[in-house]
Amino acid sequence: MAAEIVGAIFGALSCICGTPTCNCIDQHRNFNDDVDELGRKLDSLTSQKQDIESRTKEAEARGGQMVRQQVQEWLKQAEEINAKLRPFLARVQGVKWYKRACLDSLVCRKINMVKEMLDKGSFPEGLVIERAPTHGNIIPTENLVGQISTKEEIWRYLMGDDVGMIGVCGIGGVGKTTIMKNLHNDLQRETRFEKVIWVTVSYPLNVFKLQKKIADAMGQRLRDDEEVMMRAASLMEIMRRVRYVIILDDVCQKFSLKEVGIPDPNVQNGCKVVVTSRSIEVCSYLRCKIVEVKPLSQEESLKLFLDTVGDGVLQVPGLEEILKLIVEECAGLPLAIVVIAGSMRGVDDVNVWRNALTELRVRVSSVKDSNDEIFKRLRFSFDRLDSLEVKSCFLYCSFFREDYVFSKRELIECWIDEGLIDGLPSRKAASDRGHAIIDRLEKNFLLEKDNFGSPEKATFRSLRPFISLGGYSFGIPSAKMHDVVRDMAIISIGPEFGYVIKAGMNLVELPDGHGWVKDPKKLSLMANNILKVPPSLSPKCLSLSTLILSSNPNLSEIPESFFGEMLALKVLDLSNTAIETLPNSISKLENLSALRLQHCMKLKYLPSLANLRELKKLDLHKAVCCLRETTIIRNLEEVARLKKLETLECQFDGIQDFNHFVNKFKDFQSAIAYSLGVGTARDMMRWSKYELVITECEIWEECVVLPNNLEDLWIIGGRNMRSSLNRTVMFEMEANELRRCFIWKSEEIECMVELDSSSSSSLCCLVLDKLKMLHLHSLPKLCELVRVEGAATPPHIFSNLKILIIIDCPGMSKLLPLDLQQAFQNLEEIEVGNCKHMEEIIASSDSDASSDKFTFPKLRILHLADLPQLKSIYSAKGVMVCDSIEEIGIWGCRELKRIPVQLRLLDNGQPSLPPRLREIKMDEESKEWWESVEWDYPNAKNLLKPFLKYSTYPWV
Repeated sequence: MAAEIVGAIFGALSCICGTPTCNCIDQHRNFNDDVDELGRKLDSLTSQKQDIESRTKEAEARGGQMVRQQVQEWLKQAEEINAKLRPFLARVQGVKWYKRACLDSLVCRKINMVKEMLDKGSFPEGLVIERAPTHGNIIPTENLVGQISTKEEIWRYLMGDDVGMIGVCGIGGVGKTTIMKNLHNDLQRETRFEKVIWVTVSYPLNVFKLQKKIADAMGQRLRDDEEVMMRAASLMEIMRRVRYVIILDDVCQKFSLKEVGIPDPNVQNGCKVVVTSRSIEVCSYLRCKIVEVKPLSQEESLKLFLDTVGDGVLQVPGLEEILKLIVEECAGLPLAIVVIAGSMRGVDDVNVWRNALTELRVRVSSVKDSNDEIFKRLRFSFDRLDSLEVKSCFLYCSFFREDYVFSKRELIECWIDEGLIDGLPSRKAASDRGHAIIDRLEKNFLLEKDNFGSPEKATFRSLRPFISLGGYSFGIPSAKMHDVVRDMAIISIGPEFGYVIKAGMNLVELPDGHGWVKDPKKLSLMANNILKVPPSLSPKCLSLSTLILSSNPNLSEIPESFFGEMLALKVLDLSNTAIETLPNSISKLENLSALRLQHCMKLKYLPSLANLRELKKLDLHKAVCCLRETTIIRNLEEVARLKKLETLECQFDGIQDFNHFVNKFKDFQSAIAYSLGVGTARDMMRWSKYELVITECEIWEECVVLPNNLEDLWIIGGRNMRSSLNRTVMFEMEANELRRCFIWKSEEIECMVELDSSSSSSLCCLVLDKLKMLHLHSLPKLCELVRVEGAATPPHIFSNLKILIIIDCPGMSKLLPLDLQQAFQNLEEIEVGNCKHMEEIIASSDSDASSDKFTFPKLRILHLADLPQLKSIYSAKGVMVCDSIEEIGIWGCRELKRIPVQLRLLDNGQPSLPPRLREIKMDEESKEWWESVEWDYPNAKNLLKPFLKYSTYPWV
């Protein structure tokens, strides 16, 4: 009946209005047809995906084969498309009729997207390839001093057939791990084994996590929803396919290889398992051949000490004998030697050395057992730290679970939140102080350095090894605490400061009344399996300033009474929990300065924050998108009135919610540091004070409104974007602080900037004027940086750009337009890689090329890699003037016949090298290509020959 009425209405309207109404009806019918077609295409994609998955699993089960990388990427993309378009399909099926004409073009684009995926899934070259022998990566480690005979003994067992299980035992800090790291790296050069795997086994033993680490090292994935026993069976099948060495470092508990899924090593399979442990009992239980690592001899100890402290100390009169006595007190333990030597580095006063010897002897005289033997020596180095600030920062490092690798920024943020770094004029000054403290702890070997470099130097040379375009993971400066040093901090020092640390202990419930230490000052219960807080529990912790319950993934509720006697609480960390609602009693914690709720994906309710007047940091990253919009706005309005707030981190579900936030709180944002995310939840980059990360968002309804003072902009995997940056985002006059821009894996971007006579184009140029780093990665339709439509190119666009990185952009044939020469006068690094249609770096002019010059007055690094169609860097006879050039790298550019770098001529007519040139890099296969390369100067190749360096592609 309803359909007849609607039909009659449309019929009447068509008689009155004529064709337009008929068109509307046609569009209505077309929309329905298109929606049905989208559903059919998605069903076909699902069937194709299931078929490919079935075939690849069968191939892998036969052994000796692995799934092609492009197949793995296709399966992932197909899964993502299905996950996104199914909800979209459900939404548009119920859309109002008057919206259908607007949405029909969008539905058609979705259909084309699915069609393209179906076409890509044909794989004429097959789904799998033969598996080549693969090893692990080289592990950074110290040079081995002494213990050569021990290393050689283990090597004989590895190379022989008689021993399959090897147990490397010894006291903590004696050098077991260092020996095995050196052996691990030696094994990379051996062809006897197909796979060399290193796994650190943290305490307490978690079989599920151990299985995952091993499977990851094998390049395989286990199902998370399976029980440990079923996962063990799957892992066993994976491990049986290859001849491997697996090194299990720092095993503290008994377990069986079978329960994990590791086949017994024997003569038939040729595999080896090496276990390092402080317990001979553990190694005996695993039926290992025991190799005991003994302390260093006095001669070896002295050499290691001098290597660490510096040979120059021997030049100080009267110091040699005291130094030898201090080395004796180290008892041949390498860890103690390097830590104590590190604490004495730079000291040349004999009196200070003599006092150090006395202090060390007093400490060691109270040794009770083997733990004390190392703890007392390490405690000496802790006592020599120059301030309570540095000591407190060191102790905080032990709050994390064993073997936790923390980013330095994360650690410094925690120190600032705790008030351990205080009294400085700004958060930036406090951050700088934090880096100085980390440097001090690293130089004293109380932290282990793992530094990948600063973001300003994060070119694709340094980023590429840590980039996973599937997971968007990024390498950042990081560090970790040696497990023995951590034990010393927790057992020997922490109680004196009132610190209770029970992180990573597999606790399933909070300690009962007797388990609470009397009135602790700081309590870390992170990384456990605590399920709930008892409803009646109200611990009397009147002095407690820090409570860390983060990374208890199943913790879902905290009762109102829990915080009743914690009114001194300053830092509360509930990150990475399943918390759904926070108790209203949090509103009474008036001393709270940091509330961390990141990754609380189930959070639905926040109490009032109005009374938290001391709050300096609110971290809602990956949590705010789960809150109701009214709750978000209400609480953020309250937060805006908190005068001491310094940092806000949060994540939004979509562009509309984000824009609403930006427009409502513009003035508020400019006063504090912020880290904002939009779209699929990903970890923030956290490289600057003001950053925005947009991940896998639908950007088609409206522009992204940039916050004020934005410094870093990341757009990763954006879909339905417009053709350029200034068509995608809305620039404001205030938003002119943009320093770094990263656009990765976006299908629609054709150029960075479209210029015309509009005011938005002019505004975009003003914003990009301050840009220092531009990183474009995996943009298939990108064909040019700047597109000019009826407007002159402004000279100031990109005028402060220092680093330009273009990777995996197959649509680009020319990189830099000649008429933008003035725009790139401050460019210092150019990195171009894997752009298969790139023909020219600097586009040739239409005029006589013989007089062309392109000047880069500050260019230091030029890297060109895997550009098979590259024929010219710059025209047939044009030259590049770059006297500041330090490094040229060219890999896989076989069609390139000329390097047009201008060399100055001396009075005798011979070319002179650029004054700062250090090296010219290429791969070994390019030797013949180098001989064919033309230079504009006689004898140039001979002159440059000493600078040649052969290396692999920068991302290998």
